[in-house]
Amino acid sequence: MRGPVVVVGDTLLDRDVEGVVNRLCPDSPVPVLDESVSTDRPGGAGLAAVFAAAQGAEVVLVTALADDAGGARLSALLTAAGVQVYPLALSGATPEKIRLRARGRVLLRHDRGGVPGEPGQPSEEVLRVIGAASAVLVSDYGRGVARQPALRAALAATRAPVVWDPHPRGPAAVPGVHLATPNESEVRELVPALPGASRLATASRGAQGLRRRWHAGAVAVTLGGDGALLCHAGSTPLVVPTPGSAEGDTCGAGDRFAATASLALAEGALVSEAVQAAVAEASAYVASGGVAAALPPPVRPVPSGVLGPGGDRVGVAAVAGVLADVRATGGTVVATGGCFDLLHAGHVATLQAARQLGDCLIVCLNSDASVAGLKGPDRPVTSEGDRGRLLAALSCVDAVLIFDEPTPHAALSWLRPDIWVKGGDYATGGGDAATTLPEAEILRRWGGNPVVVPYLEGRSTTDLIARSAAGGGRTR
Repeated sequence: MRGPVVVVGDTLLDRDVEGVVNRLCPDSPVPVLDESVSTDRPGGAGLAAVFAAAQGAEVVLVTALADDAGGARLSALLTAAGVQVYPLALSGATPEKIRLRARGRVLLRHDRGGVPGEPGQPSEEVLRVIGAASAVLVSDYGRGVARQPALRAALAATRAPVVWDPHPRGPAAVPGVHLATPNESEVRELVPALPGASRLATASRGAQGLRRRWHAGAVAVTLGGDGALLCHAGSTPLVVPTPGSAEGDTCGAGDRFAATASLALAEGALVSEAVQAAVAEASAYVASGGVAAALPPPVRPVPSGVLGPGGDRVGVAAVAGVLADVRATGGTVVATGGCFDLLHAGHVATLQAARQLGDCLIVCLNSDASVAGLKGPDRPVTSEGDRGRLLAALSCVDAVLIFDEPTPHAALSWLRPDIWVKGGDYATGGGDAATTLPEAEILRRWGGNPVVVPYLEGRSTTDLIARSAAGGGRTR
């Protein structure tokens, strides 16, 4: 591959709630589900991106993330799965799909998120990465990303093969896509079937109609457990059967199909070869247990808040409120990060300088597990709860977000700060901050700017701990 596989589309937060049913509700004849465990995962375009990354590809996801807890959770899940998130702003709430399950069967699906929000404008870096892709998968879930004009222009202009996984509520594919991958029900909605026509005739007529309407190179209609039907220009349809019967949870099978086809095209496969590989992979996916068996272990949820003094300014809910208020007035979001194990004058100077650069300051705080991973089992000295409260008590700090990962990349993808501030010896390194800061690359994804601010000489948490352990010396 000469570039990353780029997935473009709407990402949802999917949640499976598993439980047992032993009784009916006393005020209505419906089953009562006693929850035993719940699992969060990216859905929609996010799931397709995770599948592609799990197969070893470099994967970029261009999607819209809301300033709410769901957006923060998605960013953490996607980053943990090895997906590079290039976020767009999203007005409104994160769409959620919640499946209530007992004994492996879905009892009810509960959707949240309301009317789709409007995705924001892509940055120049987003448009550049689409142009440099080895393949592009548009995973449309009808919530607006595939309609974004600048993205559509970039998709139409790219020389990479484009796979378009459509949605009946979404827009038409851009002209010239290599492969569109609707399922049977989507084809029936997009191209009305003739009365009395057979299943294959309906699929073939729909595929050819969409191919001509969208000026697509080919259309593959997925047929569930029966494989797929592929239509090229002027050719007899190719039926690709599944290699064997497979029963199980089919949630995500269409995303697996589209992701596999995209990876094959990125490697130079013919469209017919890509569809055959996709059918085989989707069938194996269902047979092996579906989405529950295919995804990496779950990520610990982002702390929603901290109780006690200052607790209303610590956690994802507090941060989301600050982001909404500042962005509603067109303000500038500033963020910084660190362990802040023993809060000292050097920290305070950096935080005060950072707050002067914009309309709010969000501090990304390494959790206890993150600090221990970076600095050893004897750290932190102060717990994440106390560190968060101390930071939130400072007048220059508007909110604190605790993150579990070694780096703040997942947090940054959600926050999308306009300015990211670092202090310390970055200020005297002699290089360009935009190229030397480790967060510079991720900031470019949405057009954010890294800066450094002066720091106070001789202030170091490590030195403080060492002097305290030795029983000597005061800080100047």
